[in-house]
Amino acid sequence: MDLIDLFKTKKIGDNVQVEGWIRNHRRQKEFGFIDFYDGTSFETLQIVYDKEQDNFDDIQKMLVGSAIIVDGSLVASNGNQNYELKASNITLIGVCDETYPIQPKRHTREFLRELAYLRPRTRMFQAVFKIRSLAAQAIHEYFQSHNYTYVHTPLFTTADCEGENQMFKVTTFDLENVPKIDGEVDYKKDLFNRPTFITGTGQLHGEAYAMAFKKIYTFGPTFRTENSNTKTHANEFWMIEPEIAFCDLNGLMDIEEEMLKSVVSYVLTNASVEIDFLTSFVDSTLREKLEKLVASDFVRITHHDAVDLLKKADVTWEFTPDYESDIAKEHEKYITEYYNAPVFITNWPKDIKAWYMKENADGKTVAAVDLEVPGAGELMGGSQREEDYDRLLKRAQDMGVDCQTIDWFLNLRKYGTCHHAGFGMGFERLIIYLTGVENIRDVIPFPRTPGNCDY
Repeated sequence: MDLIDLFKTKKIGDNVQVEGWIRNHRRQKEFGFIDFYDGTSFETLQIVYDKEQDNFDDIQKMLVGSAIIVDGSLVASNGNQNYELKASNITLIGVCDETYPIQPKRHTREFLRELAYLRPRTRMFQAVFKIRSLAAQAIHEYFQSHNYTYVHTPLFTTADCEGENQMFKVTTFDLENVPKIDGEVDYKKDLFNRPTFITGTGQLHGEAYAMAFKKIYTFGPTFRTENSNTKTHANEFWMIEPEIAFCDLNGLMDIEEEMLKSVVSYVLTNASVEIDFLTSFVDSTLREKLEKLVASDFVRITHHDAVDLLKKADVTWEFTPDYESDIAKEHEKYITEYYNAPVFITNWPKDIKAWYMKENADGKTVAAVDLEVPGAGELMGGSQREEDYDRLLKRAQDMGVDCQTIDWFLNLRKYGTCHHAGFGMGFERLIIYLTGVENIRDVIPFPRTPGNCDY
């Protein structure tokens, strides 16, 4: 029986059998207590045994981490739970020896990163990855309930969207003997007959399906070659990327706000125990922060007005605010604290944004939007897409995009185009926000970062 079912359906006096692992084992001369978990519930079950067990001496030798099956009856508990399990039989299924490194004590996250294959057995990481699972479910439920079509965009691509220097190259060549013609790599002899990459975004392919289904979303792994060792960057991560036909920038912000509130509400409801644990042991403001976001009205300001606000602030900035530049982390923090709410920043300088974003009438800005949330900074980035073929082609050429690799994408503007918009949200950044665990390496099961591709 799963613990989650036991806690929901069973009562004192019931006989049950549970299967799981020993988290802690406290031995006395005549009896013992086992803190038992099976991963289906964040809560543990206390198992009590005594010398009436035929294999009492063998049970006392069972170590933390061992896999066991326990038969017994539920009895009233003197602890925090409604009941505990009085064992009639405990069977050792999987031995764990003295070298097991996950002992019942506090371990640093740095230590546990070196044991990524074992860290999900700790309470903190069980909380984090349960919330990750629930957040994924909440995302699907939001989009499915709003009639979006889920599209699986390809991981292999020849489209130059993020720039070749940001994308991993794919080849079947023997790297010690790469075929060349006139000193250049002969890609005609490679598997796909052309330069191919692992995708950095599902957006371009998603737009193609938005022109058929009106509202679509992608949710899958994404890869970037950025050699960054910050707390929020990884070379493999997951992205949620909706694309919506007949949608402008204001409509897009409505969707972003509604979706985020829906996901946060879902996690607060379905991972309440995990949120309380993380509030106690990771971030004392976590529950309050999440509940406040759900109750907030998101603010909307332009990039120009945001810079005005920063320039008027009585603050000595490390990075001087500028109308033609991005805003720094310190600026994001100030803006969200000033408004005491999540903030949409719109209409960014076109020279610092992507080539596919719609140019505004001023010729200087694009219809782009970033969502800044208190305590985390940028959580989402999106835009209204350029639907005019000639403008999009010129913009791509001006930005040095290889237009031969995106001719099909450009052609979407020839065949029944409409105004449309979309955004991207890094899933791990959302999990950082939902858990208070600030390093991306601690919210991905097996992180892939510069110098780290273990396991």
